[in-house]
Amino acid sequence: MFNHLNRIQTFIAVVDCGSFTRAAERLFISKAMASIHVKSLEEVLKVQLLIRNSRGITLTEAGEALYRDFCEIFVNIQSSLENVSDSHRSLSGVLNITSTTEFGENYIIPLIGDFCQLHPNLAINFYADSSLNDLVSDRLDLAIRLGTLRDSELKSRKLASYNILLVASPEWLKNNPLTSVKDLNSAPWIANSNLQTPTQWTLCHKDGTDTEIRAVAKYHSNSSTAIKAMAIAGLGIAVLPEWMVRQEREAGKLIQLFADYALPAQDITIVYAGDHRIRLKCRIFIDFLIKELKI
Repeated sequence: MFNHLNRIQTFIAVVDCGSFTRAAERLFISKAMASIHVKSLEEVLKVQLLIRNSRGITLTEAGEALYRDFCEIFVNIQSSLENVSDSHRSLSGVLNITSTTEFGENYIIPLIGDFCQLHPNLAINFYADSSLNDLVSDRLDLAIRLGTLRDSELKSRKLASYNILLVASPEWLKNNPLTSVKDLNSAPWIANSNLQTPTQWTLCHKDGTDTEIRAVAKYHSNSSTAIKAMAIAGLGIAVLPEWMVRQEREAGKLIQLFADYALPAQDITIVYAGDHRIRLKCRIFIDFLIKELKI
C-alpha cells in the first residue's frame, strides 16, 4: 500500500508539473525514479495512464480518472498533516505568496514583516506578478489580485476594495483642456495592457447618472508604475489606484479629472489552490490580512 501511495503521489506531481523533470525536482527524487514510479503504477493497474511524446505528456482516460480521484485525497492528507504539526501560536514551514509589484511593496511586504514577528518559525517567500497557473505548477500558496478576477476554478476571498481615479499632469491638462466628461473619448489615453478593456469605463456622477466612456489608447504599458510615470511626463490620461497616486496628487504632479464622477471600486482578492480544507498557515495569514490591511 505504501509503495502504491508513493507511485500515485509521483503520478500526480508529473501531471501537475507537466513533466517528469519538474516533478522529480518537486519530490526530491531523480527523473529516472519518477519514471519508474509511474511505469510501475501502470503495470500494477494494467492500464496506461500517460501518453508521452515530444511535446510533453497527455493523460489517458484512465489517467484522468485516477488524477481526479486521488488529487483531492492528497491535498487533504497534506492539509491534515500540516494542521497537526502547526499551531496558531507557532506556525512553521514555508508560505509562498505572490502579488503585483506595486501593491506588494506598498502593502503586503510591510505586513509580512509584522506577521513574521508573530510567527518567527514560518518562512515566507514573496514573488512579484506570478500567474495564477503558478499556484498549481510551482506550489505557490496564495496569490493577491487587484480588480476583477477572471473566471477560475481556484478558491478566492475578498480582502478589501479600493478606488481608482482618472488622472493627468497639470501640463497636459493645460495644453488639452477638458470641458466635458465626453471629451475623454477623444483624448489620448495611457492604457494598462493587463486589462481586457482598459479605455472602456462607466463613470457614475454623484447625482446618480452614468456616462459610458469608449476611448482609444495612444500609449500602453503592463506596469502601473510605468503608467504613472508616463502620466506625470504629460503623455495623456491614465486610470490608476487612488493609493498609488496619493503622494503625486498632494505634490501637484497629477490632477484628478472630473472629481464629481466615480469609477467602479476595485476588489482586492486573495486566491488559493486546494479545497475547503485550506492549510492552517494560509488561513491564518488571510485572516491577518483582512484584519490589518488598510487601503
